[in-house]
Amino acid sequence: MEFSVQTANPAKIETACLVVPIYKVPDHKSRDLLPAVAKLDDASEQLIGQLVANGDVDASLANIQLLPYAPGLGAERLLLVGLGEREKCHETAYLKALDAAMTALLKLPIDNASVMLTEVPLADRDTGWKARKVLESIERASYRFDQFKRNPSPAPSLTQLNLMISNAADAEAARQGAHQGSAIGQGINYTRTLGNLPGNVCTPSYLADQAEQLGRDSQGALDVDILDEEALAELGAGALLSVGRGSREPSRLIVMRYNGAENADEAPHVLIGKGITFDTGGISLKAGEGMDEMKFDMGGAASVFGTVKALLTIKPKLNLIFIVAAAENMPDGAATKPGDIITTLKGLTVEVLNTDAEGRLVLCDALTYAERFKPASVVDIATLTGAAIIALGHHATGLLSNDDDLALDLLDAGEAAWDRAWHLPLWDEYQEQLDSNFADLANIGGRPAGTITAACFLSRFAEHFPWAHLDIAGTAWHSGKQKGATGRPVGLLTQYLLDRENDAQVENGDD
Repeated sequence: MEFSVQTANPAKIETACLVVPIYKVPDHKSRDLLPAVAKLDDASEQLIGQLVANGDVDASLANIQLLPYAPGLGAERLLLVGLGEREKCHETAYLKALDAAMTALLKLPIDNASVMLTEVPLADRDTGWKARKVLESIERASYRFDQFKRNPSPAPSLTQLNLMISNAADAEAARQGAHQGSAIGQGINYTRTLGNLPGNVCTPSYLADQAEQLGRDSQGALDVDILDEEALAELGAGALLSVGRGSREPSRLIVMRYNGAENADEAPHVLIGKGITFDTGGISLKAGEGMDEMKFDMGGAASVFGTVKALLTIKPKLNLIFIVAAAENMPDGAATKPGDIITTLKGLTVEVLNTDAEGRLVLCDALTYAERFKPASVVDIATLTGAAIIALGHHATGLLSNDDDLALDLLDAGEAAWDRAWHLPLWDEYQEQLDSNFADLANIGGRPAGTITAACFLSRFAEHFPWAHLDIAGTAWHSGKQKGATGRPVGLLTQYLLDRENDAQVENGDD
């Protein structure tokens, strides 16, 4: 989506459609218009104000009404979007109204539009943040996944979006925010596509091909290494290999390097994604109902790919490493069995009590592999435990960490991106649930605190760097009629890394 930032009088802007935010008023005699909207009202002989005051427009939250005419204005039509009551219009309400407006806008037979949603006041949110959210929303709303349908839906005709800004001093912040929002939105959509692809298409080899394509498209900004099963065996990555042993699809460890820091020796930040491209549970076979959704078990890997895509557009001055541990968990005669003992890349032995707790096995070898980069921080992302859904539902991502500062940085990034996480404890008392009679540790710790003990397992392989774990089992996809990947937590991850770039600039004395 192409975008521009305009500071002209909105009444004089020539556009196919002008998106206008309005508040709900307590009675049919009052009007509560934003200053920029009041200019439109004056130029159109109080058209908007009269419609609101007379009750002809419902300004309830996310309610949309199209006015196919705009007398006295440069716009051909107006799209009124309800914000609800002014005092209740905070981030959640704003974003709900924004998404409704962008969805409605894309249904119109137009190729350009202007929006005034950056004019809505939000406490502690500046114009740049709102511009970022507008572009992120339009990108998400434009997403289609119908490549396997005989008659796909026609693509939206809208190609140009103009952001209306009253204060010219905010224009540059709006441009930067919109640029980031567009990149993040495209990264989210890429993540959604990878997640939505069926398991017979999106295999570990397919993910490896995607990484190599990103490298080719990056014009040298991204270096890609693919470790096949032979290389993994030589390395000693027995945990990762054990997961894919029952599948005809070979496992892969995918490593992508981005060197953007001015100091080439600056310690990199590392993202690691769980890439189980389909999870039957292995010998510990899952129930059949809903098993089709186990194609989403590579949501962590997909979010890493989406973050890479976003950052290749934003081009932060950071050194970054992206690792994806990719395998398919199937139950054939060669599959790992409950009771088997495997040796990890770190050298620790693991008693596999349940082969459906496989994500931590691919991640533990990836975490050990990350040590060689002497990272400044490591964050792994995984659809790891159903217990995370029981604890947090589908709103918050579970966060556990061995470093409180890193945890706070991720929580802050989630708040800034409005892709929020919740901090769970990682106390030593939980570790003993992983005790094994026959190996260094077991791969499960029983039903109590399942999300925490899964993170405890991973923490055994993250002792030499600041590390955090994001359990996205509840946030990576929707079930039911709206089934599909969400693209989370690309927003959180991108914001976290942009914050690290800002920290580095402050430390180096840059503006």
